[in-house]
Amino acid sequence: MAESSKEELVQLIKRFGAYLTVKISNLLPITLQRLDSRSLGAFAGLAFALVFTWRLLRSPSQPQRRQPKRQAATPSSSAVSAHSNATLVPHGGSSSLEDSRAQNVVDEFFQPVKPTLGQIVRQKLSEGRKVTCRLLGVILEESSPEELQKQATVRSSVLEVLLEITKFCDLYLMERVLDDESEKKVLLALEDAGVFTSGGLVKDKVLFCSIENGRSSFVRQLEPDWHIDTNPEIVSQLARFIKYQLHISAIRPERTAPNVFSAPTLEQFFGCV
Repeated sequence: MAESSKEELVQLIKRFGAYLTVKISNLLPITLQRLDSRSLGAFAGLAFALVFTWRLLRSPSQPQRRQPKRQAATPSSSAVSAHSNATLVPHGGSSSLEDSRAQNVVDEFFQPVKPTLGQIVRQKLSEGRKVTCRLLGVILEESSPEELQKQATVRSSVLEVLLEITKFCDLYLMERVLDDESEKKVLLALEDAGVFTSGGLVKDKVLFCSIENGRSSFVRQLEPDWHIDTNPEIVSQLARFIKYQLHISAIRPERTAPNVFSAPTLEQFFGCV
């Protein structure tokens, strides 16, 4: 609406200019002798009006004439623009590369962190702080008291897990032996493996008994959070009294109680194999 009003004003001024032109052309044949003071005044007024009209007509046309010049691109400006675009392309590529690297850093930062063995031990034991564990078939290579009369060997694959348990838990090891020499062999094997130096275990927490049920008595007296054993009868007897149990068996047994778990080895229970 504003544009149409402006256009009407311009047309009106043009018609007025044309009218003035006609008037001036009619006055030009008049000779100087016939001009009086009144005629000279009219002529001067018409000349002033003509100049004023010409300025009005010229002033709005100037921006319209200059506007295309600003929009038109000269060869030099085109070259500069092309050069600028050319220089911006590798810069954009560099920016994209930096964004990609930043995204990789963020992805790596938020990736799930693999838990340490100590964290796994705590999680698996449900934050239990006292653990009792049988030696034969779990910590030692040997599986019977008769074998302990000859030798005692700590399983190398279980040593790391055992040391982590001693750092976090109050651990008691126990076994049935046939003689005092077997006790000495067991203690020497544990000492050579570094259990008493690297871990938090002391020799007083290695318990020996002469009968199988003696192990059950030890466990009930100590009231641990976890007991680890290979004998299914012992595990069954203690299921009512112990919060959690781990039954170590090469063949997966049937689960006798909801608080009894099973694994082929102690290290496999903690995911170390």
